[in-house]
Amino acid sequence: MSRAAVSRAKPLVLSAVGLVVVFGLLYAWRTIHSAGAEQHAMPPLPVSTIRAEPRSVAEELQAVGDLQAVREVLLSPDTSGRVTAIHFEAGQTVKEGMALVQLYDAPEQADRAAAAAKADFAQLQLRRSQELAPTGAEPREMLEQRKAEAAQALAAVRQLDARIQQKTIRAPFSGQLGIRRINPGQYLNAGDEIATLTQLDPLYIDFTLPQQDLAKLTPGAQVRVTVDAAPGKVFTGRITSIEPRINDETRNVAVQALLSNADHLLKSGMYATARLALPTTTDSIVLPLTAIQTSASGDSVVLVQGADAQGVGKAVTVPVITGRRLGEDVVVTQGVKAGDIVVMAGQNRLPPGAMVKINAAAAAAPHAAPTVASAAGTR
Repeated sequence: MSRAAVSRAKPLVLSAVGLVVVFGLLYAWRTIHSAGAEQHAMPPLPVSTIRAEPRSVAEELQAVGDLQAVREVLLSPDTSGRVTAIHFEAGQTVKEGMALVQLYDAPEQADRAAAAAKADFAQLQLRRSQELAPTGAEPREMLEQRKAEAAQALAAVRQLDARIQQKTIRAPFSGQLGIRRINPGQYLNAGDEIATLTQLDPLYIDFTLPQQDLAKLTPGAQVRVTVDAAPGKVFTGRITSIEPRINDETRNVAVQALLSNADHLLKSGMYATARLALPTTTDSIVLPLTAIQTSASGDSVVLVQGADAQGVGKAVTVPVITGRRLGEDVVVTQGVKAGDIVVMAGQNRLPPGAMVKINAAAAAAPHAAPTVASAAGTR
């Protein structure tokens, strides 16, 4: 072979040798990497799970509301005057019509006595004219005048009676008085505050529910009411009215119920929880609250899918929609079906698509049903 041919073939040989070396190094790297990955493969992570099973749930609507008195008023005088007597104590229970405060009314009483004397004289003049007019001793015009004067005199007396009545502030209905805000000798103007008067039995509870619950509401339906001030005690009431208009901002409907308060444990202005029982559902999926993951994108749970005979499967996150709470549990309305295996705890430490092993003891343990039901409050 000539020297020129050898010179031309030398670069080709070197290139071929280089390619062989490169491919050899790549093969060796892949072999080592695969062996290392197999050597460091993570074992399945143990998890506690529960199998979703349908069950009966006593449905109810729940809302937080306010207690309002059926009758409540801030007592105040209709006219001005000086306080001459106070006939009540703060916190006293009073009957309708009881005199509570007396304002100075001596001038009105004197004017009333003078007006009564004029009325008596006018009546005397009228009777005399009624006797004389038929005989012609007095003209008919005089009789008509006497009638008008007698009527005016009686009207003056009634006017003063009304003014005197304004000087006595009475209870407009039976109830309990609040803190006294006046003192003897104090000068009151019309509208000044004296005390509150509240009828404590019965009471209203006002609450709101979402518009989608409107079809479930009926007047007369029973409402169970609880308050923090009386733990363990349940007050029973009935729906008396449902607002015919939906609030255009909140899309809620206002509801009012009337409840008995014979022992006066409840007070006007308290907040309370109202529960309205609904027919029981038999196919609800209920999961522990610990199984629900909450994030900005919504609620989700982790399911174990494709589990083999040893309980090893793949963790898959699925979005869910939850309903009301049942103690430490929650109703899941969408996303989980009967038979699904749901991770109850430790979901946050599972990487996406991780292999997990079902804890046999946790899977065999029965899920206790809650004994106290409470809805997720919506206002």
